[in-house]
Amino acid sequence: MRSRYTAFVVGDTAYLLATWHPSTRPERLDLDPEVRWRSLEIVRTERGGPLDRDGVVEFAARYAHGAERGVQRETSRFLREDRWRYLDAVD
Repeated sequence: MRSRYTAFVVGDTAYLLATWHPSTRPERLDLDPEVRWRSLEIVRTERGGPLDRDGVVEFAARYAHGAERGVQRETSRFLREDRWRYLDAVD
């Protein structure tokens, strides 16, 4: 999760797509260059340890877009195959 957040911060769409599960990955990803990600708070995790095949991360990511300030809250599911991959958001 932290590496994907960092990829959003630096605008690394190739990494985001590479770490997205093929069953839910979009063909392309267009990030808004005006969004500035400010901080990431991991609220909770479920599973996701060294012996797990899946995991859940609930997070709050703070951002700025011009004068607007906001928080993106999400509960994300991940699957581990050859590496951890983002599956989708639940809620």
